[in-house]
Amino acid sequence: MSAVESVGPQALPALQEQVEQIIAEAKRQGASACEVAVSLEQGLSTSVRQREVETVEFNRDQGFGITLYVGQRKGSASTSASGPEAIRETVAAALAIAKHTSEDEASGLADAALMAKDLQDFDLFHEWDITPEQAIEMALSCEAAAFDTDSRIKNADGTTLSTHQGCRVYGNSHGFIGGYA
Repeated sequence: MSAVESVGPQALPALQEQVEQIIAEAKRQGASACEVAVSLEQGLSTSVRQREVETVEFNRDQGFGITLYVGQRKGSASTSASGPEAIRETVAAALAIAKHTSEDEASGLADAALMAKDLQDFDLFHEWDITPEQAIEMALSCEAAAFDTDSRIKNADGTTLSTHQGCRVYGNSHGFIGGYA
């Protein structure tokens, strides 16, 4: 995936900024509280069958979801679109839902005092920089190894090699924001 920018820790500041923009928009539109999760993911998948390449797929997805509150009324919406218009529309959709739900006195964010303060880095991101050609070669090699174990093996359901990376940021109107890759 070296031809495409990596989805790793370096993407976190931009996602944190997006979370802050979404929270600000929710407040601007009248939400009394909200929580937002933004994600960015990408992956490569190759499959071979009978010593032939069947598929090579690349995916890159981004999106966000918001749950907001108007008093004790709750609404949620999500989108895979990005940009200011998508933020405005998704917040407006969640707000419209919240305005039509019943009040629930148990609904809302956890108390602000319960929010984590010192977030640890768990060293979760371990990039595997592999090209589609390398992935195909590895999958073909694995399938060949299966065929080589016994001459009676004439057919196989195929071999798939997939790699995936992503990052996620969560924030809420209490001022908490944190993420990982």
